[in-house]
Amino acid sequence: MEFLRAGSNVMQTFTFSASEDNMKSKWENINAAACDLAREVAGKGNALVAGRICQTSVYKHHKDEARIKKLFRLQLEVFARKNVDFLIAEYFEHAEEAVWAVEVLKEWGKPMAATMCIGPQGDMHDLRPGECTVRLVEAGASIVGVNCRFGPGTSLKTMKLVKEGLREAGLKANLMVQSLGFHTPDCGKGGFVDLPEYPFGLEPRVATRSDIQKYAREAYNLGVRYIGGCCGFEPFHIGAIAEELAPERRFLPPVSGKHSNRGSGLDMHAKPWIRARARREYRENLLPASGRPFCPSLSKPDV
Repeated sequence: MEFLRAGSNVMQTFTFSASEDNMKSKWENINAAACDLAREVAGKGNALVAGRICQTSVYKHHKDEARIKKLFRLQLEVFARKNVDFLIAEYFEHAEEAVWAVEVLKEWGKPMAATMCIGPQGDMHDLRPGECTVRLVEAGASIVGVNCRFGPGTSLKTMKLVKEGLREAGLKANLMVQSLGFHTPDCGKGGFVDLPEYPFGLEPRVATRSDIQKYAREAYNLGVRYIGGCCGFEPFHIGAIAEELAPERRFLPPVSGKHSNRGSGLDMHAKPWIRARARREYRENLLPASGRPFCPSLSKPDV
C-alpha cells in the first residue's frame, strides 16, 4: 500500500527465488499468495500486477536447459492461473539463462519484460549489455533493461549501452530500469554484493530523494518509460520518481497531499533561511555529507 500511495503503477509479486529449486515444498502456495496480495493492493489504485521469476540456483552448476525451463514453467502455471497482467524475468547475470526464461514466459502470450542484473561490463560470460539485450529481444521480450546490483548512476550508464546495442542491431523495444537505492560507483563487475559493507553497512549509501528525482529525469530523457527500483528502494524513492515525472504522467501520487512544493514543504517553514531552500536549484546542487569523519567515500570490492 505504501508503494501504491507513493505512485507505483505496478505491483510486482513477491516471488523472487520462490521456485522449486530453492523451496522443496510450499513454493507454489507462496507464489499463489504473492499474486493474491499484489492483486488486492493493485485493485485499490488501478495498478497492474506483474508476476516475476529470476535466475535459478542450478544454472551455475549445470546448464541443463530442459530442467531450468521446467522450473520456470512451474511458476508460470501459477501466474497463468492467477491471471497476472504481465510477466517479468529479472535478476539474471547470464544472458543464456535469461533467454531461456523469455522463451518460457512468451508461451503464455502476455506482455513480458526481461531485465538483467548487470553493469556496463556485461554478463558473467563477458557479453556486453548491448549483446545481452539483443538476444532478449530476439527471444521475444518486448520490454528490456537492467535491475538490481548497481546504483542509479551506474544503471543509467548500462542503459545507454543497452540502447546503443538495440540501435546497432536495428531492433526496437521498450526500455526498463530498476536500480538499487544505494550509490555504487566503486562496484566491480559483480555489483554491490562484492562491496565489503554488503549487507550490513549499506545505509550510508542510500540515495536521497533528490538523487532519485535526477535518476528519474535522466532515465526518462534517455527514453526509458518503465522506471523503478530494486534493493534499497523505499516508498519515498518511488514518490520521488512519481513527483519528478508528474508533468508527463499528468497527476501527482496520493502521498504528495502530505506536503507542498513538490516534496519539500519548506516554503512554510518558520525560518527564512530554510524557506530559501525550497527551490529546485538548491536541491539539485546539494552535496550531502555523510557525517562519518573517518569513513572513506569509496570502498574496494572484495573480488
